[in-house]
Amino acid sequence: MSVAMLLDSYSRSLETTTGRPVKPWPTMYDLPSENPEDPGLPDIFHDQQPQLLKETFQPPTYTSDNVFVASDLNLYYDRQHEHWYKRPDWFAVVGISPLYQGRDLRNSYVVWDEQVIPLLVVELLSPGTEDEDLGRTTSLPQRPPTKWEVYETILQIPYYVVFSRRTDEVQFFKLTPTGYVKQPLTTKTLWLPEVQLGLGLWEGKYDGLERQWLRWRDVNGQCLPTPMERAEHERQRAEQERQRAKQERQRTKQERQRAVQAEQQVLLERQQAALERQRATEAMQRADKLAAKLRALGLDPEEL
Repeated sequence: MSVAMLLDSYSRSLETTTGRPVKPWPTMYDLPSENPEDPGLPDIFHDQQPQLLKETFQPPTYTSDNVFVASDLNLYYDRQHEHWYKRPDWFAVVGISPLYQGRDLRNSYVVWDEQVIPLLVVELLSPGTEDEDLGRTTSLPQRPPTKWEVYETILQIPYYVVFSRRTDEVQFFKLTPTGYVKQPLTTKTLWLPEVQLGLGLWEGKYDGLERQWLRWRDVNGQCLPTPMERAEHERQRAEQERQRAKQERQRTKQERQRAVQAEQQVLLERQQAALERQRATEAMQRADKLAAKLRALGLDPEEL
C-alpha cells in the first residue's frame, strides 16, 4: 500500500468517526518544527548517539543524494490533525533527497507531503518516555496516538529500535502483518536488507566518551567509519606511505653506498694487483742485476 493510500485510509476512518471534512494537505512550510512546551532533551547522549548514527549510515544501495536522516525533528503523520507530530530521536528515510524538493533544508518531515515513510526509527529511552517508547501506554480519546501506535499502525515503519544508555540494552522490532515483533535476544545486529546494513552495539570511544553505542555495520560486520575515523585512517595511511617512501629512499641510498663500496673494493684490488706486479717486476730486475754481477765475477748464478 502506498503512502498516500495508507494515509487516506487512516484519514477516511477519522473522518467517518469525527464527521470532520478533509482539508487541503499542508506542506513543510505550513507546519512548525519547534514547540515551546516541549521539555527538552534529557542528556547530551541524545545529541551524541544520533550524530554517530548519522555519520555511519552509509548504505551501499543508495547514493548520498537519496538518503535523508534526522534527529529531534518533528514527524507529522496525520493530515486530519495537522499539528499532531512525533519527534523521533533519530530516523532514516531512503529513496528521497536530503533536501526538501531538492532545494531547501527541512523544518520538519511531513509524511503526506513527502510521500515516503521512514525506513527506521530509533528512540533513546528516558525515564519520562520509556513506557510510551516500549508501547506500554495507550492513547486517550481525542488525544494524539502514542509513538508506538504511530510507528506501528499509522505509518507502518518497517524497523523500530529502542536503546537504553543506562542499561546498554537494545531492543529490535520488525514490522509484520500482525504488528511489531521483537527480535530474539540472540540477535546482536538488526539487518536491514533494503540498505544492506546492520545496526548493533559497539563498544568504543566516540566524541571523547568510552561506552556502548549503536552503530552501523557493513555486510562483513565491520563498523562503518565516521568522518573523523576516515580522516585518521587517511592520516595513518599517508604516514605509512611516508614511512615506506622513507625506507625506500634509505634502501636505495644503502644500495648506492654498497655499489660505491663494491667499486672501491674492485679499485683497491686492482691497485693491489698492480702493486704486486710492480713488486714482482722489481724483484726480477734485482735478480737480473745480481746475476749479472755474479757473472762479472766469474760465478754462475745457476750453480749458487
